[in-house]
Amino acid sequence: MIRTHRAFDPHSIKLVIFDLDGTLIDSRLDLVHSVNAALRHIGRPELAEDVIASYVGDGAPVLIQRALGGEAVDEALVRKGLEFFLAYYREHKLDHTTVYPGIAETLAAIQQSTNGNARQLAVLSNKPVVPSRAIVEALGLGQFFSQIYGGNSFASKKPDPEGAAKLLEESGVRPEQAAIVGDSHLDIRTGRNAGLWTIGVTYGFAPHTLAEASPDVVVDHPRELATVFSKAS
Repeated sequence: MIRTHRAFDPHSIKLVIFDLDGTLIDSRLDLVHSVNAALRHIGRPELAEDVIASYVGDGAPVLIQRALGGEAVDEALVRKGLEFFLAYYREHKLDHTTVYPGIAETLAAIQQSTNGNARQLAVLSNKPVVPSRAIVEALGLGQFFSQIYGGNSFASKKPDPEGAAKLLEESGVRPEQAAIVGDSHLDIRTGRNAGLWTIGVTYGFAPHTLAEASPDVVVDHPRELATVFSKAS
């Protein structure tokens, strides 16, 4: 179901920025396995899948810090866990990760603007850029995106608007001509901070955080995104 809280004209949108994990891809199991591998490596007990999934979104360093108990954890231990996590995930990032059903068709539909000119699509993730790009390409989504940026592409991560501002600059698009799509409050806050339209998806990792962020539009299924950007909306 589509729930519109602040309507926009789909004809005016020239750039759509997508989050990656929990929005385009279901990477939950590979992230869980990689975090637990890191915890085993440093002699810590494994965590439940739902717990680890709730920690995803702010980038790998914060993910590992949360898995180890939060801000009070020794920095050296976090670094050790992070190094192992990144190495393990590099090798296992595609063991179970899949594209959400309907995403490829949805991206193709969104790309075809109603005014005859193809919309520009981009990825802005807090996941490191190298695995982000590798996953997008390996899962056959690379053809849709003009740019893919990760959490280490800039000095700051989402919800800082730096990455979104760079994509606007590269695309030659004004903020009101762009939208961001994501599964968590971080994506919605990024959009707000950059002056973009915001769309939350409830099928991802952190739908519980969307209520506090109040996206302009909320959808429950990937295929509904195509409707949001079509004349039918």
